[in-house]
Amino acid sequence: MELRLYGEVNDSIVDGPGIRYGVFVQGCFHHCEGCHNPDSHDPAGGYLSDTRTVIEKISKNPLLDGVTFSGGEPFLQAKPLTEIAHWAREQELGTMAYTGFLFEDLLSGANEENGWREFLAELDLLVDGKFVLALRSIELDFCGSSNQRLIDVQKSLAENRVVLWEL
Repeated sequence: MELRLYGEVNDSIVDGPGIRYGVFVQGCFHHCEGCHNPDSHDPAGGYLSDTRTVIEKISKNPLLDGVTFSGGEPFLQAKPLTEIAHWAREQELGTMAYTGFLFEDLLSGANEENGWREFLAELDLLVDGKFVLALRSIELDFCGSSNQRLIDVQKSLAENRVVLWEL
């Protein structure tokens, strides 16, 4: 399945717990002030790839603890990312995503066309909410600003409420 990428990182230690493969998608309409990847906003930028190629790259690194989807806005390409996340979970790799959407809005806005619910079902962790420059903090675990939440997705889906992840 085709997807548009901004970039990939083979061994990140800042995009979630452990050593992670970072998949940075292209395209975002949130345009958060102070965005870490502003060049990822243009939906026509970046480069085309496919899920099979990304999975092959991930599979070549035996040291990985997980895969993180960031961007850009991952939920704009939820269907191909679901395929990658599903494969990763089958390999017992943790899955995580960053999104400018709120968890509650992803659930209420999920439909068959956008694939948001299916993508959420393949995630272990989610950092939700737009990055807010005025609330930026380097002391937070995996979040850029204090309004963002680090969510245990599987527990949240099971309990039908936001459950925060605890280290």
